[in-house]
Amino acid sequence: MPVLYLTSMAAKRTNPGLTEEHKAALAEGRAQGRAVRRYLEALDAHKPKRGRKRTPESMQARLDRLDAEIESADPLKRLQLVQERIDLQAELAAARAAAESTVNIDALEADFVQAARGYSQRKGISYAAWRELGVSAATLKAAGVTRAG
Repeated sequence: MPVLYLTSMAAKRTNPGLTEEHKAALAEGRAQGRAVRRYLEALDAHKPKRGRKRTPESMQARLDRLDAEIESADPLKRLQLVQERIDLQAELAAARAAAESTVNIDALEADFVQAARGYSQRKGISYAAWRELGVSAATLKAAGVTRAG
């Protein structure tokens, strides 16, 4: 009969964990990602829209005129004017909220400039991709992101 040797099934594995260097690299990556995300979100929020810009004053003036037009309009036209009034009121409220919440785009851009080159290299993001999202050539130059890579 063969002799069986019992070995401990619960042998402990040695797991050195993450090194301080690795933890620092992960933290840097998270910080770069936050800086890039915040800047791109701010660019999206402040992207110029096509056509003539509507001011809160021009929207309010149109709302004032709509009330008079609604009273004298036939039912079908009144329906359209009421919908225009609802849309204008919502747009006016959004414009006022946007005016109250100011974003310091300069600070976000400064953080982006610090993070963009390392982020681009790590994630393989090209100059053209940044430009397509609306990042200016001057900002990319300041960040050290070039066309050549």
